[in-house]
Order: sequence, then structure tokens, then C-alpha cells
Amino acid sequence: MEQGIRYTVLGCMSGTSLDGLDLALCRFHCNASLPSLWSYELLATHHLGYDKALRIQLQSAHDLPGKALTLLDRQYGEFIGHAISEFLGRLSGRWECELVASHGHTVFHDPAAKCTLQIGHPAAIAAECKVSVLADFRSMDVALGGQGAPLVPIGDHLLFSEYAACVNLGGFANVSLERSGQRIAWDICPVNFVLNDAAVQAGSDCLYDDKGALAAKGTVIEPLLARFEALSYYRQPAPKSLAREWVEREVFPLLNDRYSAIDVLRTWVEHVARRVANDLNEAQGKVLFSGGGIHNDFLMERISALSHVEVIKADPLLADYKEALVFAFLGALWLNNENNVLGSVTGARSDHRSGVYCAASQK
Repeated sequence: MEQGIRYTVLGCMSGTSLDGLDLALCRFHCNASLPSLWSYELLATHHLGYDKALRIQLQSAHDLPGKALTLLDRQYGEFIGHAISEFLGRLSGRWECELVASHGHTVFHDPAAKCTLQIGHPAAIAAECKVSVLADFRSMDVALGGQGAPLVPIGDHLLFSEYAACVNLGGFANVSLERSGQRIAWDICPVNFVLNDAAVQAGSDCLYDDKGALAAKGTVIEPLLARFEALSYYRQPAPKSLAREWVEREVFPLLNDRYSAIDVLRTWVEHVARRVANDLNEAQGKVLFSGGGIHNDFLMERISALSHVEVIKADPLLADYKEALVFAFLGALWLNNENNVLGSVTGARSDHRSGVYCAASQK
């Protein structure tokens, strides 16, 4: 391996909270004498919010018949590709992007049935932006008996090893840490996937609870909190992962009209804080928190109050783009012919080099 190998990759992330598309152009450096020593630089970032029509399309994609879903897969890929093309165009060629690593929008995720689907077709992306694309990171892991998630922990392991654990608070919360010399990770509980829905029910104009101000006015509904805490998922050992299907099956049926939406918000914040604190029991020292949920001041206050660890909020840029950064890193590892998914994290039979590659069309 040459001294100072560098890769410039664009990470593209669409989360379950459906707030929009995150783009992060990143440069990664691999040290030749210490192959496991990677460093990164966030070169440029951009967030593109979804308009109402696209958000509704993506939100209801799991109900579409096959042909309509296939068409949405292509259309969403074109949307991503166009967004990337405009983003790179504004950078005026300052950096040459070698690869796009795209997460896509998750429509189905049921690893027990060996089923996972993220739309945003890589061919459509590549045709629009004229950069080669790596996508569909989860399918190989599921085929190997894994959960297909979480995928970010290899980035935590190689880029953020100075922390005792890393927690992402997005549509779902997940944690990764070292146990007996191995990186392990799991989904903790839903966060914004539930909070955003309750915020809308509570009349939020911005589709989320800004800084947790609404939840802070509410009261914990103790019987409801007890039912949340009793959900069987929380007693399962890792590796384990969550998805939309679980929330619709296990959480939403517990809610009904007799509960105030603001009190539901308050109760779910308390539930998240308890779950995060519980799952950080074995961590000692500094824990890095990232994701949109760290902007919920009230939620972060409750996590800090209930946890024994030192809560470190990522700086604003990293907080919002860490997942896009790590997906770019998955692409860099793939370019470097290295495994980019850890079986110790997902439960797959082995570590593996995952992603479906689509070469760029001619410029």
C-alpha cells in the first residue's frame, strides 16, 4: 500500500425521520504503516429538505404495488442524482469525487424474513450525476444472516475510537462500543420516528418538536411509560435492529385519543432517555452523541440526568452529517478492497465488503 493513500467520496444519507437528504463530500486518508489508522476531513456538506409531495411518497412507499414502487425507486434515484450534480457543480471542481456512497430510503426492513429494501436506484443516480455509485449496503449482510444494521459502527471503530461509545439519535437511536476487543452495536429504541409524529399531532408547525419545547411542557404518563418499558425488544440481546414495521406493530397501537399529544411527547422523551442510559451501563468515560436528536435540548438534558457517562455532543457539522460521513467511509473502505461491514455488529456469519457498484456513464 502506498504511503498516504487518499479517497474522496460523497456520502448520501436519507434517514427514517424523512427530513431530507444529507450530502457530505469527504476525504479519507489511510496510513500505510498503520493500515487500521484512518483520518477524515469533511470537505463540503449540504442538506436538501423534501417537499411535502416527496415526503408523502416516501412515507407511504411500503403500501405501493410492485410497478409503482419500481417507478419510485427510479424517480428517487434521479432526485438524488440531480441533487448531487447540483451540489458538486457549486463546488466548481475544487475536489474530484471518486465515488458516491448512497444509503437510500428504507422501505422494508425485516431481516428475520431476509427482506430489506432501500430505494434510490444506483443506476439512476449515476446517470444523473455522472459519478460511480455504491449502494444497497444492507442486502449482503442480510443474506449472510445478519441484521443489515447498524452499518455506522465500523466508522465509529476506525474514525472515533477515542470515545467509550458512540450514540446516534436519529429516527432510531443506536449505540456502538467495544466489548472484549470486538466492536458491537445495536438499535436502542425509536427516537424521532415517534417524536416527530407526536409533534405533528401536538400542532408543531415545523414537523418536529423544536429543542423539545413542547415535550418540556408535558407530563409523563406513568402507565404508558411502563408499557413502553415492557416491550420485549428491550430484553433481547444484541445484535438487534429496529425498523418502521416494529414501531407500527408495537408502539403506535399503545397510543390512543385519550392521551394528550404533548404528554405522549414527554413520555416518549423519558422512555428514550431511560433506554439510552440503560444501554450505556457498560460504557465508561466520554460518549459521543450525534444525529438530529441532539438538537432536542430537553431530550439531551434527560439523557445527561439519567446516564453515568460523560455526554459529549458532536460539533454541529459532525452532528448533522456523521451518518453521511460514515457512508462515505464505507465507500472508501470498498475502494480500498477492505471489509466495510462487521459481523460482530450485525450478526452476519462474517465481516464482508458490501455494496452494489454502478459505474458512471460517460461524462
